[in-house]
Amino acid sequence: MELKSVPLEQLHAKLGAKMVPFAGYNMPVRYSSDIEEHMTVRNGVGVFDVSHMGEFKIEGPNALDLIQRVTSNDASKLVNGQAQYSCLPNENGGIVDDLIVYKIKDNDYLVVVNASNIEKDWNWISKFNTHGAVMKNVSDDICLFAVQGPKAKEVLQRLTKTDLSVIKYYHFAIDQFAGVNDVVISNTGYTGAGGFEIYVNKDSAEKVWNAIFEAGKNENIRPIGLGARDTLRLEMGFCLYGNDIDDTTSPLEAGLGWITKFTKDFTNSASLKKQKEDGVKKKLVGFKMVDKGIPRHDYQIKDAEGNEIGKVTSGTMSPMLNIGIGLGYVAVAHAAVDSQIFIDVRGKGLKAVVSKLPLIS
Repeated sequence: MELKSVPLEQLHAKLGAKMVPFAGYNMPVRYSSDIEEHMTVRNGVGVFDVSHMGEFKIEGPNALDLIQRVTSNDASKLVNGQAQYSCLPNENGGIVDDLIVYKIKDNDYLVVVNASNIEKDWNWISKFNTHGAVMKNVSDDICLFAVQGPKAKEVLQRLTKTDLSVIKYYHFAIDQFAGVNDVVISNTGYTGAGGFEIYVNKDSAEKVWNAIFEAGKNENIRPIGLGARDTLRLEMGFCLYGNDIDDTTSPLEAGLGWITKFTKDFTNSASLKKQKEDGVKKKLVGFKMVDKGIPRHDYQIKDAEGNEIGKVTSGTMSPMLNIGIGLGYVAVAHAAVDSQIFIDVRGKGLKAVVSKLPLIS
């Protein structure tokens, strides 16, 4: 399948990015080194071009009804200018995708989905659109820049009159930004380092990107690739679709009970409710290595006797902790914080301990 390009692909190449295929797109994985970029975001400010993400507009008098039927969270609680993390449950107890629902105003929503699932999600939501909500796939029209880190707010404040300090977490404003109208400035992100995500029409994307870097010169702002994005989200214990959650993992097993609201009916809600009442058999946990070693996706997790009790879904060396960390599903009996587990690394059982999230707290 031919790789798609993000609108600023040539700009990233000029900046020296190493480009790799990711979710069907040619994407910048790093510009310098993963560790350097990771620490830039934790301590300063960095910018990810995540324009590969998908965006759907869902509008009209039946928009909320559709969103309520296909998502696990309760979107009726949203006020204008608020965003909500949610997921699309499938009919077999698993997850079609995780996503963010933005309420722009009554009857007007923006749904942001993972790049690898754009077509899958569009088809899934469309299947349930039996009451005539107006759906538009605007993924190819929108660029998304995640400006993340403790210095992000002061840099971005120079580019808008909107007071960014009053935009609460998981809320957003739509205003002029860097001289461009109707930009979504969202207090969301995937790093745990603070910051905002900027949604802009692709025609103004390069102008906005350049303005952000000009505004952040004194803060030594840097472009950041997907490599550091993965280590940053893993230190926080944020799920990555396709690794930690997929069509076979239930939101309850994944620790996403907080976005699974049984105050309404949604796809497969009855069986998920029963699963909650009966209790899950496996759970997604975070862990830190005690022995030296780096856990990787699909490595077996074992108990002290060498019995397999689960699998690693994501793993890396934490730049903040300088030890191996990971996420994985384990049998419930081994899921309590401080439980000792063993990661099978090339035939050796390396000791690890189940840890509360975020892993760097």
